[in-house]
Amino acid sequence: MEAIRKQASKLREQVARQQQAVLKQFGGGGYGGSDNMVTDEVELQQHQKLEKLYISTRAGKHYQRDIVRGVEGYIVTGSKQVEIGAKLSEDSRKYGSENNCTSGNTLSRAALSYSHAHAQMEKERGNLLKALTTQVAEPLRAMVMGAPLEDARHLAQRYDRMRQEAEAQVSLTSLFCIMPTSKQQAIEVSKRQARVRETPGNAESAMKLEAAETKLQDLKSNMTILGKEAAAALTAVEAQQQRLTLQRLIAMVEAERAYHQRVLQILDQLEGEMISERQRIEAPPTPSVDNSMAPPPSYEEVNGVYASQTHNGMTDSMGYFLGEVLFPYHAESEVELNLSIGDFIVVRKVTNNGWAEGECKGKAGWFPFDYIERRDRVLASKVAEVF
Repeated sequence: MEAIRKQASKLREQVARQQQAVLKQFGGGGYGGSDNMVTDEVELQQHQKLEKLYISTRAGKHYQRDIVRGVEGYIVTGSKQVEIGAKLSEDSRKYGSENNCTSGNTLSRAALSYSHAHAQMEKERGNLLKALTTQVAEPLRAMVMGAPLEDARHLAQRYDRMRQEAEAQVSLTSLFCIMPTSKQQAIEVSKRQARVRETPGNAESAMKLEAAETKLQDLKSNMTILGKEAAAALTAVEAQQQRLTLQRLIAMVEAERAYHQRVLQILDQLEGEMISERQRIEAPPTPSVDNSMAPPPSYEEVNGVYASQTHNGMTDSMGYFLGEVLFPYHAESEVELNLSIGDFIVVRKVTNNGWAEGECKGKAGWFPFDYIERRDRVLASKVAEVF
């Protein structure tokens, strides 16, 4: 009896060591396995392929989840920015609509322009957030939580459990013979199994050995079938993960690029409007022709005679004087004269309704008198330009 107990103790220790090896490979709740099972080379390669696929799809799932979390955080922050921007736009609109300074309404117009531009930018930001939600976050979330990935991973886990069961079955057969680790040892085990069957009085052990071998063969057969199914499913899921993730990243980049391009256009337009307004403010005031001012008289009305007349003391004793053009003027009729800043003109007649008649660069015509300023001293070269 003592000898039997010692033999049983040794067998238990051997089984425990094998179980520890199995637990080491399958521990942690993930996918894994021992490569020391009694399996052929094809099954070993299948097992290693499944292990790589399981790790790859798990990493892809985590990356997709990270993208979804990042996009959702960006959407939350962006929504808050839209809310703040809309408030700023509304405040600018109210100021532009309700306030008019005594020195002019330049700031009011600028505030209205800013309000309009900012409202457009916040609208574009809202469109971007919607695009990120529908084109990026939702498809990736569906992939992470979808049935194809989970079903494929469950197949792999079923294969893993079956492999563990087969490993345990191998441990059971080791009660009758030592587990082979080489071809030579496998031949030796076969001889020992034959001796177990042929030895008288070991009929019960032989039956148990045959049952264990039969169950092990069934497990190996089922493992082969399930391993192929799991590998095909994980391969398809991995390809889908790669394709979908790349497509969603491209969609995210395109949505952000379109948003920034549109915002840049809005800001360029706003900057142009504000710079134009600033230039208008900083430019010297241009006298405007009163719409109620009568048009200049025709030459027939004055009979072509440019007599010396006084107009608020503006004409000299000869009835002529030189004036320098301060503001440009574009003729609106054939009897009017085009003026450019810096030109000198010979003023020959000034009427009581604000018009003056003169000659500049060989052309004669009427022009608003307020657009020029009298000059008593002029360089000879400037005088030559008049004629």
